[in-house]
Amino acid sequence: MDFPNDERWRRRRPQEFFFDVPAVEDPEAHLGQLKWFSFKELQVATDNFSNRHVLGRGGLYNVYKGRLANGSLAAVKRMKEEQTQDGELQFQMEVAMVSMAVHPNLLRLTGYCMTPTERLLVYPYMANGSVASHLRERPPNKPPLDWPTRKLIALGSARGLSYLHDHCDPKIIHRDVRADNIMLDEEFEAVVGGFGLAILMDCNDTDVTTTVHGTLGCIAPEYLSTGKASEKTDVFGYGIMLLQLITGQRFFDLRPDNDNDIMLLDWMNGHFKEKILEMLVDPDLKTNYVVTEVEQLIQVALQCTQGSPLERPKMSDVVRMLGGDRLGERWDEWQNEELLQSLQPTSTDWIIYDSISNLRPLELSGPR
Repeated sequence: MDFPNDERWRRRRPQEFFFDVPAVEDPEAHLGQLKWFSFKELQVATDNFSNRHVLGRGGLYNVYKGRLANGSLAAVKRMKEEQTQDGELQFQMEVAMVSMAVHPNLLRLTGYCMTPTERLLVYPYMANGSVASHLRERPPNKPPLDWPTRKLIALGSARGLSYLHDHCDPKIIHRDVRADNIMLDEEFEAVVGGFGLAILMDCNDTDVTTTVHGTLGCIAPEYLSTGKASEKTDVFGYGIMLLQLITGQRFFDLRPDNDNDIMLLDWMNGHFKEKILEMLVDPDLKTNYVVTEVEQLIQVALQCTQGSPLERPKMSDVVRMLGGDRLGERWDEWQNEELLQSLQPTSTDWIIYDSISNLRPLELSGPR
């Protein structure tokens, strides 16, 4: 896959007249069998990138809702004006990752637009937004996710991540698994997106050292402290997302009357050990949930968020546990190991994790 290396790409785009932007296909840019859109097509689709159609804003991109010439809805991701080498690399990486990983629970790329001054990606429009938009950020007129839907989201997102880790060669590490990057289609099927920070990892490697990116509160402790990312980094982020699905809470600031922020994982651990289940479940669910299923999902989430990456399950194991395969046995084994560890000196990983528990939810890298 070849990408142009043109200094014109780094120049600022015209500010006032969008249609003056060169909108011809760059002859050097050919991205496999993906559909190429002209810049003018995407301008028309998004009503000239109107603020009324903004779906989300990130550090490098703005995302717009658009209607393509064939009548279908799309999410058009447009790179911002000030471009950097990192931005170009993220664009290339996102195209490569999404083109490589094809699975019902992974966001697929519809097409792209590359001109000397523009970089845009076109995705299917996700009718029900992100998981985050249905939790504490949801508007009052939007109904809460019911319990069966939350279980469906947990399983679908686990399947998508398992595919990245076990069925792609080289395997793909997402590095930014969080509720904002789990999208929901018209049937509320979970679709993993947000591949701007993803990396490739040789199947023989156990981890890769990289610059730390992500959202504090969702970042695995070993990645935050050493920069070593692995598939278990994604497992940790998935576990935090699962806790948010159960509680409806953000990963910080769970008690409005508390001056000190508290992390979701700490809060969950304390209340689950005390068997105060009614305190843990999203109050929007009222009593419309199955107690045993909530307990099982919490067990999966707490295993995914263990301090040591070696003690976390693989995503393929998570898929099996969500299906009821050996969950009870795995939980009992983990409880016994935790009891033994409690008699030993505190591990470095947990010290690192505890040391950030009172920090604000700093985003080390904004939404993609």
